[in-house]
Amino acid sequence: MIKTIKLKFGRGSGLPSEEVVTTPITVFVGPNNSGKSKVLSEIHYYCTSGQLNVTDVILEKIEFDTFSIEAAEEKIKKSTLQPHIGEALLPDHIIVGKKGTRHQVPRQNLLNVLQNPNGQVNLFCPWYLSFNTLLLDGKSRISLIGQQSAGDLQQPPQTSFQVLFRDDAKRDEVRRIIYDAFETYFVIDPTFLGQLRLRLSPRPPKTDMEERGIHNEAVQFHSKAFPVEQASDGVKAFTGIITEIIAGDPAVILIDEPEAFLYPPLAFKLGKEIAISSLNSQKRLFVSTHSPNFVMGCIQSGAPVNIVRLTYRSEVATARVLSNTDILRLMRNPLLRSIGVIEALFYEFVIVTESDADRAFYQEINERLLRYKPELGIPNCLFLNAQNKQTVQIIIKPLRELGIPAVGIVDVDILKDGGQDWTKFVKSGFIPELEHHPLGAGLFHSKGRCNMV
Repeated sequence: MIKTIKLKFGRGSGLPSEEVVTTPITVFVGPNNSGKSKVLSEIHYYCTSGQLNVTDVILEKIEFDTFSIEAAEEKIKKSTLQPHIGEALLPDHIIVGKKGTRHQVPRQNLLNVLQNPNGQVNLFCPWYLSFNTLLLDGKSRISLIGQQSAGDLQQPPQTSFQVLFRDDAKRDEVRRIIYDAFETYFVIDPTFLGQLRLRLSPRPPKTDMEERGIHNEAVQFHSKAFPVEQASDGVKAFTGIITEIIAGDPAVILIDEPEAFLYPPLAFKLGKEIAISSLNSQKRLFVSTHSPNFVMGCIQSGAPVNIVRLTYRSEVATARVLSNTDILRLMRNPLLRSIGVIEALFYEFVIVTESDADRAFYQEINERLLRYKPELGIPNCLFLNAQNKQTVQIIIKPLRELGIPAVGIVDVDILKDGGQDWTKFVKSGFIPELEHHPLGAGLFHSKGRCNMV
């Protein structure tokens, strides 16, 4: 659906703007106040209106995929609604929409728009993409689990609950995910006539009719199940996101801080499951997150993922795209997976030491400086240990390539072994080769520490 996103800035002041060629999942990361939530709101506004907002500071342009005439016909078929009783319908017009949204549009014009969305974006977005775009923030994701109308079974389903009630495969998939997360069974309760409710049952339904019926056995079954609305915010948020992504079938999904209310393993599982759900589909998922666990879940799902790191420092905005190819290259190294390179994406500065004892020592020094002499400390800094001097450079290099200011602190004995460790160390900091020998020969004459800046 969304082919590329062009931002208003690039890797540094005066450098070309970054362009993101979308994959099923694009994750925006970075320190606080870097624009992660802002970019989601700008994408949402453009997708629902077809216009850039005068207050946009991040988004420059969105390019959409075009559709063949066969694909366009299929999308029109899935979006077409039946007229209400007494509703007037203009000649050659159809009604399209979803979840209460209804637009009466000329059918042939809509067919043309779907085949050329970039040339008619002012029509494509309000006529089609507006009701196929979903923005989930803290409040809206919890409200997703509230009861919904059962609807007219003679008409196509219009809500995620209606879809799940009728689609056994999708309902079973949601049930599997929820059971893996909470060891309880997700069920749809129709016994409040005219409404559908979500419940968590201690056992699965014996038959479809025990879950979907309104006879005595179904009433008794649901009476012993726990209403999701009475669960914790974490359970409600997780369940709401999963049901909407699997059953709601939006084309563009924007989630702001999906890890809210979730403990780390559950954030990892959420990232993995929603990434899997995006595989082999035209859906495009955009996420703003502070959670390395969620990001790692997305990566380990096997779905293609882009990571966009945003920063805003000294009134200069920057953006760097870590493509799916780059991510796979990093994740093949067990050391980079284990020491928290993904976590470093959320910090402004990183210091890498040889051992965990060194890490604890320097981190404590920095924390005391921030407390008693703030001007000397380093705020928003992550301290990592590399286990030995040979692996410090393995961590520093990819962080610097991502635009994260990173330094390594190692013992002076790194100059031994014929200089190989030293050479790799300075290369990881992109220091010119002509300076390697002078630095190694002239800077260290006594035992101490070497700080590679």
